[in-house]
Amino acid sequence: MARIVDVANLAGVSTATVSRVLNGKNVRPELASAVRDAVMELGYSPDRTARSLRRRHSEVIALVLPDVENPFFTAVARGVEDVALEAGFSVVLCNTDDRPDKEERYLAVAHDEKMAGVVLAPATSTPPIDRLVGNGRSVVVIDRRVTHAVDQVTFDNRSLGYRATRALVERGFRRIACVTGPATTSTAVDRADGWRQALEDAGLVADDGLLVHANFRVDGGYEALGALLGRSPAADAVLATNNLAGVGVLRALADRHGGPLPGPDANRRSPGPELGVGIVGDLPFATSRTSDVVLVPLNPRDLGVTAARLLLDRISGDDTPARHVVQATEDAAAVVQAAR
Repeated sequence: MARIVDVANLAGVSTATVSRVLNGKNVRPELASAVRDAVMELGYSPDRTARSLRRRHSEVIALVLPDVENPFFTAVARGVEDVALEAGFSVVLCNTDDRPDKEERYLAVAHDEKMAGVVLAPATSTPPIDRLVGNGRSVVVIDRRVTHAVDQVTFDNRSLGYRATRALVERGFRRIACVTGPATTSTAVDRADGWRQALEDAGLVADDGLLVHANFRVDGGYEALGALLGRSPAADAVLATNNLAGVGVLRALADRHGGPLPGPDANRRSPGPELGVGIVGDLPFATSRTSDVVLVPLNPRDLGVTAARLLLDRISGDDTPARHVVQATEDAAAVVQAAR
């Protein structure tokens, strides 16, 4: 059975360096690569039980997400797993369905099982993480802002809503509706704020009657679009502030009118009223003709990568003040594009 000293000798490093690599601490890339190669060649397996006792936590990270079926969060999970696995940690995936009770249960399990840390996309702005943090567990919050003093990684959601709305305005739309998520979710509120600001900056009216808070799922977008079509005066475009709500909007349009149209001055391609569509996020699957849809793409895998790196820093002993990282998206001049 290979020992840590055998790994060190084969890699040409000290046992301390081997230990640092196995514990996910910062090591020069070439040394880390040599250690990993030696571990693979020798089939070395550390005594995880003993290591957990010494470190007072397991080598497991909990990834707590609101909707694992949403491809956005699937990409986030891939980013977290890739980074965690490289550092010797395993990831347990937990789906909350945006329910605070399920979230609380999973966070309690993470605490009781002495998991090393948690990456959390919370159901509310006040998730129950005090016991975890109070007992030295590391927590990084993603996608949605919280009131706790922990590391957070989000997009500039107000800017995303603004840019998508501005693109619709530039196409000639003037009465633009907004379908966003629950009013308790910071992502939904911030993107709706961006919608409102873009309209105001263009000298247009942000009509509260055209703002619909739904769930961030396909059925939410579908039902919201149905409600908007019955309002008067009618909208000439709609912004969906996440990918699945956007799918729901497109499905509703396809069922009722054959799909979205490119602009108020374009020739009609299908029966029914002209309605432009903008979506924050990438469409996860084909729903109808989408060549006229304005998309503002995101980089969810990068969100997961950043969160995992922050978490590993904390697990390794980083005790600097809590950070809020705003994850970069593509340049504004290039980000708004027609779907192909």
